[in-house]
Amino acid sequence: MSKGRLEAFSDGVIAIIITIMVLELAAPHSEGVPTLADLLPLWPAFLSYVLSFIFVGIYWNNHHHLLHSCKHISGAAMWANLFHLFCLSLIPFGSAWMGENTFAAWPVALYGVMIWMCGLSYYTLERMLIRANGQDSLLAAAVGVDTKGLISLGLYTAAIPLAFVNPWIAVGLYVLVAIIWFIPDPRIERKFAE
Repeated sequence: MSKGRLEAFSDGVIAIIITIMVLELAAPHSEGVPTLADLLPLWPAFLSYVLSFIFVGIYWNNHHHLLHSCKHISGAAMWANLFHLFCLSLIPFGSAWMGENTFAAWPVALYGVMIWMCGLSYYTLERMLIRANGQDSLLAAAVGVDTKGLISLGLYTAAIPLAFVNPWIAVGLYVLVAIIWFIPDPRIERKFAE
């Protein structure tokens, strides 16, 4: 399989995931004349949606860079990519549950498990693509040991039990990971520039 087909398939799945997330935002039904105040009860669902949209966007952006740096796709990389897409497809459910329950402990913890799975599956995809392209490839040189990815997994791991201490601490750690990754990973672009 060419990397173009893998990338196109992945882009399609990610677009569907984003569409499903926005469809979970239900417009309020107003008694009488609609006002902006009718939107206030939706703030948890909207905040959860924004966080999840950012995460999916980060994964889409880095996925693009990852595949752009590859020359070869192996069967193992295709399965790793499919596992990554599966993990991403869980985000709309976790996001909706977290938002509809105003960031209660169990939904926040489950959301953490889901994004931890996304991080692990992305890390696995990196490793499979490096294996397919060789340790001397541009991708291997750019990614290295992926310290940023491992730190993210560590923050997710800490956030999951902290959700039962204070869910907002966990949400803060999720936001911290998003901030760390918000700017696209420059390692691959730097290697292309060299």
